[in-house]
Amino acid sequence: MDEKQDVYTRVTNKIIADLERGNLTWLQPWQAGHKAGDVSRPLRSTGERYQGVNVLMLWAAAMENGYVAPIWMTFNQAKQLCANVRKGEHGSLVVFADRMTKTVQDEKGEDVEKHIPFMKGYTVFNVEQIENLPAHYYARTEPKHATALERIEAVEKFVANTGAVIKHGGNRAFYRMADDIVQMPELQAFKNTESYYATAAHEITHWTRHPSRLDRSFEQKRFGDSGYAMEELVAEIGSAFLCADLEITPEPREDHAAYIESWLKALKNDKRAVFTASSHAQRATDYLYSLQPI
Repeated sequence: MDEKQDVYTRVTNKIIADLERGNLTWLQPWQAGHKAGDVSRPLRSTGERYQGVNVLMLWAAAMENGYVAPIWMTFNQAKQLCANVRKGEHGSLVVFADRMTKTVQDEKGEDVEKHIPFMKGYTVFNVEQIENLPAHYYARTEPKHATALERIEAVEKFVANTGAVIKHGGNRAFYRMADDIVQMPELQAFKNTESYYATAAHEITHWTRHPSRLDRSFEQKRFGDSGYAMEELVAEIGSAFLCADLEITPEPREDHAAYIESWLKALKNDKRAVFTASSHAQRATDYLYSLQPI
């Protein structure tokens, strides 16, 4: 098995194993207490945020091992900081997409350069696995939580700046492309504020799929088909990315269990599915951020 296929398989098998246990990798871990943020995407040693499928992989590793710190680095990066990975610690897989240039002959027998994309994996360690780092890598703080049913101004502004039309009422949350509207129950219908905003994040991720925006389609023809499952997976992961960025701690929605079977089917049928979904989710969140004022 070549390295590219091996990376796809390793990552996908990890997500499948989580789903089969009923764990939603993209909702974990929401562990407060580190100075880098109560809720955070995984961070590189420089403070730069990981993106795409690497976010899911490092959230899963942190959940399994109980890491509070969201910061990760390679063995050599730790060494450059005069620190050391503790003996016996096992690192976590992240992936890097690149491309190689190869000279081939075209139909006329002339040499041309061909760009071949490939995926490779490398290992990182959480700072809690590393000794003798500068103190700020371990800095802790008291968690902060929004008061139940109290609106969060920063999130309200973020959603308003997208320009999405959001209507309130009823007991269902959905995005309807025909009308290009997001429908949400009233805030008071949710058990807490953060569940409301997490649901809104899910629906505005769907909103980005409109032909006038990202024009995202997985050949969805009917409710519950494979295209529908992929779009729901994109919205789930996109919502998780937004929640991490906006410091929202969501709880699993009641309808998650109904989707797990279809997500498992999609991932088992296509080892690239989680990479595709994560890439589209990243593109959706990037688009939503592009609508924010500078």
